[in-house]
Amino acid sequence: MAEPASPQRAAGLTREEGMARIRLIRSTGIGPITYRQLLARFGSAVAALEGLPQLPGKSGFTVFPLKSVEAEMAAVRAAGGRYLFHDGADYPALLGLAEGAPPILIVRGDPSIAARRPVAIVGARNASAGAMKLARSLARDLATEGCAVISGLARGVDAAAHEGAFGAEGGACTVGVIAGGVDVVYPPEHAALQERIAREGLLISEMPPGTEPTQRHFPARNRIIAGLAIGTVVVEAAPRSGSLITARLAGDYGRAVMAVPGSPLDPRAHGGNDLIREGAVLVQRVEDILELLTDFQGAPRMPLRAPRQEALPLAAPDEAAVQQSSASLDTDDRIAALLGVAPIGVDDLIRHCGLPAGVVQAALIDMELSGTLVRHAGGRVSRAV
Repeated sequence: MAEPASPQRAAGLTREEGMARIRLIRSTGIGPITYRQLLARFGSAVAALEGLPQLPGKSGFTVFPLKSVEAEMAAVRAAGGRYLFHDGADYPALLGLAEGAPPILIVRGDPSIAARRPVAIVGARNASAGAMKLARSLARDLATEGCAVISGLARGVDAAAHEGAFGAEGGACTVGVIAGGVDVVYPPEHAALQERIAREGLLISEMPPGTEPTQRHFPARNRIIAGLAIGTVVVEAAPRSGSLITARLAGDYGRAVMAVPGSPLDPRAHGGNDLIREGAVLVQRVEDILELLTDFQGAPRMPLRAPRQEALPLAAPDEAAVQQSSASLDTDDRIAALLGVAPIGVDDLIRHCGLPAGVVQAALIDMELSGTLVRHAGGRVSRAV
């Protein structure tokens, strides 16, 4: 029996503060970075909501109605879900270290599963039969070894990974991260699989119930997959695919990035082969993965990109910083204007555009999916020719 969707149960909060946090993150103009800045500045979500009208650039914020929060909580309860807050004991610790992680998750199932040496397995939706067979095998063997298998419940490799984890000796150990609400099934043919994950594993979403997944939701889902795992394995992926975005985000977070090599004659293998060329670790069997992750301390042997050396503490921002992070309407244009055909480091781009790193990373993901951005080795990007 699922616990009621009560905010105070989720993080030891008062009901008023829990509801205020939901209102804050659902408000227009407030994303994960701004949310944390506001909490750091005002000390609580209740105080932040009261202080928003006094901030410069307040027109960029539209506060989520209280009645809508009450309706959302009722929908979460009806779906058998509950809330996890970023500072709660059940919130996945590894995800909490990732920049731009969702401040609030809605889950069904057992949150402790996410702490069991989590490994993400991702790949093509139109995967070959061989790739899906390998994904099932790797997932089954990883789950048998006590690892949590994380994926995105998409067609192809994702579904095969979840199914493989259910075949593990000693019981299933899998986490499904979805782009819509916990009461929405996508794709429709995965209704039984999604329900089984919610019942026997862990189902995670950052979206309110009733949210139908759209194209912009999937990059956000991918950052959760990358943030949850100590390592990400790409089994088969085409260039510019969502799986490669997940892998590159994992590299940005300082996690291990692995890829299964494939035939250069198969376009679905080009993305994984490119990752290996850029520094991802070549893996072909579960022993390769386990060897890489043994005694993992946050510094992979061959990161796709150099990991951050330490997590920076949250500091109270000045009013200009809060205003700047909320002004997202022209973010893509500002970033696009700084990009040329010559690759530039993402860190340099962040310094030049003067926007928070999380905002820039999210914009780069959208641009990559739209085909206007090309990523290069060494954490560099350029405008697509």
